[in-house]
This record gives sequence, C-alpha cells and structure tokens, in this order.
Amino acid sequence: MLNLETSRLILRPWQDRDRAPFAAINADDEVRRYYYPSLLTAAETDELIDEANEGLSRDGFGFLAVERKADGALIGGAGLSRPGEEVPGNFSLEIGWILGRAYWRQGYAAEISQCCLDFAWRHLGAECVIGYTSEINLPSRQAMEKIGMSRVEGADFDDITVPPGNILRPHVLYRIDRPAR
Repeated sequence: MLNLETSRLILRPWQDRDRAPFAAINADDEVRRYYYPSLLTAAETDELIDEANEGLSRDGFGFLAVERKADGALIGGAGLSRPGEEVPGNFSLEIGWILGRAYWRQGYAAEISQCCLDFAWRHLGAECVIGYTSEINLPSRQAMEKIGMSRVEGADFDDITVPPGNILRPHVLYRIDRPAR
C-alpha cells in the first residue's frame, strides 16, 4: 500500500483509528465552510474513508490519511484522485486536502502538495495535475497558487453536485504542469 512521507508527515491508507478524528474534522463548520455538503456525519465520513481506501486499492494512489510524525495525530486527509464528472476537460489527476483547524497556517498544505506532486511526476508519469474549489474559497485558492498552480482562464464551471443558487456552486479550476526535465 502507498505510504508517502515528508519531514513532518506521513500520508498513508486510512485505518479504523482515523475514523473518529476525521469525523470530528468533518463536523467542524469552519473546516467545512467551503465544502458541499457542509458538515458530514460520522457515517458519511466512514463512507468517504471506505471509498478512499477502495480507490487506493484500485488505482494505486488516492486520498490518504495525513498523520503528523511528532505525535501521531491525524491532521486531515489529502492526496491525488481522479476528477469527477463535474470537472470540465480531460484531466486525469486532481490534488486535494482537508485539514483540521488546529493544523492550519503551519505549511502543511504546501508540504503535502509537494509530496503528492512529486509522486505524480515520478511514479504516475502525469503531465499535469489540477485542483479546483468554490470560487469564494480564497484560502484554498491561495494555497494552490502558493504551490505553483495557475488558474485556468475560461475554465470556471458550476459544480453540478452543488444545488443551483448555492454560493458554493461556482468553481474555479487550477493546474500545474510537470516541471521541465
């Protein structure tokens, strides 16, 4: 199974011990502010974990648990996955993350992203990786720009998984291309 490491973090398959702390992250209204649906129940979080592990088994990559090495704390989830049908274009990989509020503004998103991008370039042979978020999600947009992603002009889209009229429906698309060798 896939395990990735940075100097401070381990990205690994989800384990049963991750269910309660990840459910707490997904029940935090500030963390879930820009996600739809906003809050997830423990059962919905369990489904997300099970789907992530299934995707990892099927594809060899996926959305992973993120554990801090210093104390073993689950700080959130992150990784690479296949974009959903709601995303325009023919992109094969997307990067994403969700971190508990206590772990914000510590450079973890950038650290995780660099690790995932390195894996995408070296092991998956990806030519580009995308990221997307609701138009109003300025913190995630800034994080994507910080890791070198650029907004794809003219590629904004309505996320069809979000109801019409919902403030989270308009989305922006970012991408980063494989570095020149």
